[in-house]
Amino acid sequence: MKYTLCKNFSEINPQEWNDLLSSSITDTPFLRYEYQSTWWDNLGGSEWSRQNAELILVTAREDEKLVGVAPLFISEYEGKPALLLIGSIEISDYLDLIVRSEDHARFVTGLLNFLASDELPNPRRWSGLDWYNLPDSSPTLAVLKSESAQRGWTHLEEIYRPTPRIALNGSFEQYLSQVEKKQRHEIRRKMRRAEESGRNVRWYISDMQDVEAEIENFLSLMEHDEGKAVFLQEEMREQMRAIIRTAHEHGWLWLAFLEADNQRIAACLNFDYKNKLWGYNAGVNRDFMELSPGWVLLGLTLQWACENNRSEFDFMRGDEEYKYRFGAVNQYVMRVQLMRDL
Repeated sequence: MKYTLCKNFSEINPQEWNDLLSSSITDTPFLRYEYQSTWWDNLGGSEWSRQNAELILVTAREDEKLVGVAPLFISEYEGKPALLLIGSIEISDYLDLIVRSEDHARFVTGLLNFLASDELPNPRRWSGLDWYNLPDSSPTLAVLKSESAQRGWTHLEEIYRPTPRIALNGSFEQYLSQVEKKQRHEIRRKMRRAEESGRNVRWYISDMQDVEAEIENFLSLMEHDEGKAVFLQEEMREQMRAIIRTAHEHGWLWLAFLEADNQRIAACLNFDYKNKLWGYNAGVNRDFMELSPGWVLLGLTLQWACENNRSEFDFMRGDEEYKYRFGAVNQYVMRVQLMRDL
């Protein structure tokens, strides 16, 4: 494999990147070329400082064919210069290397050799890898452990966050039959009560005819939650706008609104990708809580997913109680650190 350090995203063909991703060990919206480049342009909504973050975008080729991408950057983290995955940490739920299973182990070996070599500018600047949000099913976990042992590096691995998911493989009624009885009745009751409220409750998936207006409609509903209002500082608002535009432009945005009394009272922002829905964020107007708008919209979303043969609803990171009431089962994302002596 021939490894190359790219100075910017424009040095890689987007289609070539995404084609490789489609057969990679991990294929999520957060690893698509357009998401990764958008995240880098905004550095996670200023989660990282432009002055302290340096792009380390490494490709590997065989016979001129792209066989691996390591989307990385260097930054000071927890007092040390670390190599992190682009997308780290807070707004990209699943990250990994981009490589096919059959090439994975030797790609990682070559990558670590390259990162520690004189071919990388200032190779001794980084003291270790600190990779967040690796799926617990990723083969990267085992390979990094093996490589660290062979190199005499320190290896640490821990569960970072749960990622609850609902398997969907039938009708909405079949899904509900698998939910705990009390919660099943509660979901049905709240959906029925909203429908019979006489307040013109309806929902729709946005056609995004006015992209900017729909983005602001969504963000304004997010801000009804005090924590999310604090989260949505101007830099993060611009990052969220960019992500939503990107998902829409490339065909994997799924944005729905719930209305009552002729106004929007809830919204859910999902990614419709690889035949599943990925639940990215949501917002609820707190003035309408008697209608349980969050529960109702989630129930309608799951009903749509069943009717449209989606295989799963992924709540992604977070252990909020309502996810388990809807029948979600935990999987996890991991944090792995490799530290070397300089």
